[in-house]
Amino acid sequence: MAPSLLPNSSSLTPNVASRQIAVVGGGPGGLASAMLLAHAGAKVTLYEKSPKIGGRSSCLELDGFRFDTGPTFFLYPEIIREIFARCGFAFDSMVELTRLNHLYDLVFEDGPRLALTTDPSRLESEIAKISQADSKNVRRFLDDNKGKFARFIAPLQRPFNSWRDLIKPDMLKALPVLSPLSSIDKDLSRYFKDPRTRLAFSFQSKYLGMSPYRCPSLFTILSYMEHEFGIYHPTGGTGAVMAAMQKAAESLGVTIKLGEAVETIETRDGKAVGIKTAEGVQPVDAVVVNGDFARTIQSLLPDASRRKWSNAKLATKKYSCSTFMMYLGLRGTMPEKAHHTIFLSSDYENNFAEIEEGKQISSRASLYVQNACVTDAALAPEGCSALYVLMPVGNLRENGLDWNEEAVAKARQIVFKRLEDAGFGDVEGRIMVEKVVTPKDWQENHDVHRGAVFNLAHSLGQMLHLRPHNRYEDVKGVYLAGGGTHPGSGLPVIFEGARISADLLIKDLAKTQATLPAMPGAGLALMPECSRG
Repeated sequence: MAPSLLPNSSSLTPNVASRQIAVVGGGPGGLASAMLLAHAGAKVTLYEKSPKIGGRSSCLELDGFRFDTGPTFFLYPEIIREIFARCGFAFDSMVELTRLNHLYDLVFEDGPRLALTTDPSRLESEIAKISQADSKNVRRFLDDNKGKFARFIAPLQRPFNSWRDLIKPDMLKALPVLSPLSSIDKDLSRYFKDPRTRLAFSFQSKYLGMSPYRCPSLFTILSYMEHEFGIYHPTGGTGAVMAAMQKAAESLGVTIKLGEAVETIETRDGKAVGIKTAEGVQPVDAVVVNGDFARTIQSLLPDASRRKWSNAKLATKKYSCSTFMMYLGLRGTMPEKAHHTIFLSSDYENNFAEIEEGKQISSRASLYVQNACVTDAALAPEGCSALYVLMPVGNLRENGLDWNEEAVAKARQIVFKRLEDAGFGDVEGRIMVEKVVTPKDWQENHDVHRGAVFNLAHSLGQMLHLRPHNRYEDVKGVYLAGGGTHPGSGLPVIFEGARISADLLIKDLAKTQATLPAMPGAGLALMPECSRG
């Protein structure tokens, strides 16, 4: 069984009954937070500005075709299973997960094509297509990263509030295997000499929107986790998981208000005391903010109240790459294509340099393609395919690429050409429905700062205590959940971050339950003070 990242819930016995909690945003972090807080006895209201739940983890439905909007698979579902269990639900009775033993096809532009699975012997055989010498080091790489993963579990399940958290025993135990000043690619060079082999175990840095030449070496554990624990497809897509979370939250008493945006967090004396929507001001004891951190926090709180995370400070931070998305409903099926295909450019390093520069669309781009209908045929009409295509591109910036009609048309044609290069044939001639999402769309329609879909970059200077804290530093009674806070991006990590934030909030409210008097609310109803945690 996979090791647990969650503490024993019996150790949490707070009394937070009747406390009013607002959750801003119905993405995976907001839903998980709402479930945990409601299970602890709080009165939780979740506000989602769009008409459906899930945020970027929702689904897109077009004329009988169904696509994941953002994340397309589940890695390490043990965390979400345990969150459901803690709240009294059996996750696997609510969501059907299919483990993909064939992880993905990894297609190098100049060859070879690898069919990677969770079988170490077959993995060695596939890597031997690149290098016999490298194939002999596959198991050493997996064994070493098994140890790295085991050592880093404990630091991932707790908050990091200051540099002092770096010298706690669990972190000191993990430091020897982290090589914090080394990149993924450099760390992999200890095992593999051929750069293509290193790419086979490092392209996962794209899950964080980063280059393997810059991403910290800790994240070699992503590749290990895929090969050790497998990857999973939820029947109906990732949106089906969000729907199950909504159902669980509502059964716990969470009020979910769709189509109602939170405009501001009302504060008094540096503490959150309410939230304002088009319906008026609602008093609260605490607020959980689940949204793209840089974008959302600037809209909810005035700059003057954000000393550590001011607009000027946010402008200096590093952000992940963005993506150019194509959701394509096609005539015909593709049974010969894998559920997931990674197409790697022969000019991969330069391709990523162009992405980081953000001034042009690379004609030699790499692609990620999901052909989910080979596993879940109901995602498209009979005899058709729902193809999800992701091309990494630069995020929005001053003097960067202008995503006008001409740029969109150019990107679209590059994608079709690269799909042909990857062996998908004439995709354009089979299109029945199509939707394109650009970095500009991510920012304007999905509230993603600079269109950086993987949030703040996971660089060394923006991790652990240097990332926005789960208990928000600048305003008391505000907590953060999502990829922009600790521990970071990716569904399992976001779920873990939501647990950290919810547990901090529960403990903080429990401490003030019997000690704080009610105070007048400056235009709000009488309400107790918020957490002093």
